[in-house]
This record gives sequence, C-alpha cells and structure tokens, in this order.
Amino acid sequence: MPTSFLTREGYDKLQEELDFLRTDKREQIAVRLHEAIEGGELLDNAELEAAKNEQAFVEGRIKELEILLATARVIEDHAAQADCIQVGSKVIIQEEGSKDKEEYTVVGAAEADPAKGKVSNESPLGKAIFGHKEGDKVQVEAPAGAFMVKVIKVS
Repeated sequence: MPTSFLTREGYDKLQEELDFLRTDKREQIAVRLHEAIEGGELLDNAELEAAKNEQAFVEGRIKELEILLATARVIEDHAAQADCIQVGSKVIIQEEGSKDKEEYTVVGAAEADPAKGKVSNESPLGKAIFGHKEGDKVQVEAPAGAFMVKVIKVS
C-alpha cells in the first residue's frame, strides 16, 4: 500500500474523525435504523433506506481512514527544519510577474486544502517546488498552463 504523508496535526485530526465515526456516528445511525424499522413498513420506507445509505457511507469512510492511518508516515516538525522544501515545510512563493506572495504548508494528499494554505506534495505546485531552496526559480506544470514561481522563504 502506498505511504501517506501526514503532519502530526493532520494525523490527529483524522484519528479524531475515525474515533467519532466508530462511536458517536455509529450510535446515531443505529438509533435512526431502529426508529425507521419501528416506524412503518419495511418494503417502502424512505427513512430506512436513507439510514442504510448513511450507514454504508460511514462504514466506507471508517475503512478508508483505518487504511490511511495504518499506512501513514507522520512528518514531525523537526523534519521540516531542513533548508529544502519537503512535506511539513512552510513556504512563501511569488509567481513571476506578480507582486503578491503566497504562503503554503506542504502536506500529504490526505491533508491538502489550498483554501487554508495547505498544498499537497502530489499537486502540480507541490511537485514542482519539492526539494527546492530559498531563491530557486521553479516552473510549475499546471493543467491551466505552465508558470514560474520563485521560492522566497522555506521554514
């Protein structure tokens, strides 16, 4: 199975979600199923069908999280102290021709959330800047076209 890279924060967040799904969410669904069965005909019961679908979704997510966490490699903060960009690094980049600087944390794919400044090491930007240092100019091959960025700071 492929290794998933996670920060300690990301690992803990996914573990929290798994714990919630295994306990509280399963219990909520069991109550819903019980109420739907008690509430009417079993052949044409929309609430029962909806509860079964939710149960299937939750069980699938539990399995997905179990596999993800079992194969995860947690990147500790001290690992991100190197001068080259790796998973866990905080970077400031500037697109060529722009005055705006953008700040990102490079994370594994499971944690990626560009709107919150978390870019995956598997994304076009993440792949392009991975292994580079402050001052490097890097070409990013994105679906919308290639562009250049300069690495301003790595921490």
